[in-house]
Amino acid sequence: MGSPRVGAVGGITELAAYYAEPPEGVRVNMIFSADGAAAFGGRAGPLSCPTDQQLLTTLRGFADVVLVGAGTARAENYGPVRLSEAQRAGRHAEGRPEPPPIAVISRSGDLPSRLFDEPDRPPILLTCAQAVARLRDDRHWRMLVAGEDSVDVTRALDLLREHGMRRVLCEGGPTLLDELVDADAVAEICVTLAP
Repeated sequence: MGSPRVGAVGGITELAAYYAEPPEGVRVNMIFSADGAAAFGGRAGPLSCPTDQQLLTTLRGFADVVLVGAGTARAENYGPVRLSEAQRAGRHAEGRPEPPPIAVISRSGDLPSRLFDEPDRPPILLTCAQAVARLRDDRHWRMLVAGEDSVDVTRALDLLREHGMRRVLCEGGPTLLDELVDADAVAEICVTLAP
């Protein structure tokens, strides 16, 4: 990892320029309270502020896929990624799909219904072979099997890359972050500290 950058940026243009070059490995975006908590009332959303939301949107614009754990997806009621027109145009000019899909690691397949709001942009379900038989067959998702008894995050990342998704942005939660760190897959961590 490079040197940490701490402090304020001059605006969205400076912020976008700083994060435009994707790292080799997973980029993680997390928010923590000043006392180290990753959630308030079971959700990270209440810790967020407009600047943090701007960072989140900016990072999503550079990603090929947004990776999240099932618990976080449910707690935050995830839906499809929304990008600005400028972000969409930039991605189009680079020949990248717009916007990036959400990939959820889950054994149960219990995902927020909002993730299925746009049938032409289904979520990716990263699961294990043991769970496949129990999963609902009425869901419209792209399923990738990354392990036998549990989801192997290294295998999950390999599968995403095999499908052309090299710029991986992980948005948590803390359990998934721990697994990625243990797998030595994290190249960059973007942290917002909430007061």
